[in-house]
Amino acid sequence: MLQFLLWLLLFVLCWPLALLALLIWPFVWLVSLPFRLIGITFEALFAFLRAELMLPAHVLGHKPVSE
Repeated sequence: MLQFLLWLLLFVLCWPLALLALLIWPFVWLVSLPFRLIGITFEALFAFLRAELMLPAHVLGHKPVSE
């Protein structure tokens, strides 16, 4: 909602720039998509490695300390 209000403000103050931003945004999203996928992949990899390293402790009955 805030982004929409900021875009409306930009549209009122400088409408050519607002329309250009509206047209360029899908391309920016497409370019950033591979980086998001890489981030998701690394997050899953690190979660898997952590689970694999902690498996012996879980098998022996260690309970993690919750804060």
